[in-house]
Amino acid sequence: MAKPLVQMALDSLDFDQTVALATTVAPHVDILEIGTPCIKYNGIKLLETLRAKFPNNKILVDLKTMDAGFYEAEPFYKAGADIVTVLGTADIGTIKGVIDVANKYGKKAQIDLINVADKAARTREVAKLGAHIIGVHTGLDQQAAGQTPFADLGLVSGLNLGVDISVAGGVKATTAKQVVDAGATIVVAGAAIYGAADPAAAAAEISAAAKGSQSSGGLFGWLKNLFS
Repeated sequence: MAKPLVQMALDSLDFDQTVALATTVAPHVDILEIGTPCIKYNGIKLLETLRAKFPNNKILVDLKTMDAGFYEAEPFYKAGADIVTVLGTADIGTIKGVIDVANKYGKKAQIDLINVADKAARTREVAKLGAHIIGVHTGLDQQAAGQTPFADLGLVSGLNLGVDISVAGGVKATTAKQVVDAGATIVVAGAAIYGAADPAAAAAEISAAAKGSQSSGGLFGWLKNLFS
């Protein structure tokens, strides 16, 4: 089994701070994510800057596309994005458009399941279209209400569809391995890194935890670590 990838979510609106944080954490993560508020505020120039500075990292642009999938995603693939996201709540034609343009450039499309009512049905549907990554995502507002991505991860992983599964939503060093054991192939961390006193050390710790030996903690280990 291949080692999971670790992704860092860059969520600041400040261009220079984003580049500085990326510089700090890039050696310790596989994927740099330009978060939705960040890409909306800073635009494609930020992607071009990060692509030039970090040729060895994959870059995900979290567009959360809801319409005009091919048209909206194409400029970002052309500018160097490796992965672009489209909302699972979008029309199936929109999702197909992002998958098609990703294939055109030899890149990947990630379907974000945030707020999708029937996650199993939509996951099966987009997998048939050739989706490369399924994003199990508990948003910031949902986290504030006490939600976690674990149940949704178990549901999607249990479908055994052979697609990569990305998990985002409060992941930290003490829970990263449980997420991987539950089926995640991409572990996304944001606040656990950028909110740390030493973001580089936090990124390295999460990467080490995610890529370490298999544990047997399962659900009980997840809950114990989550609330410890």
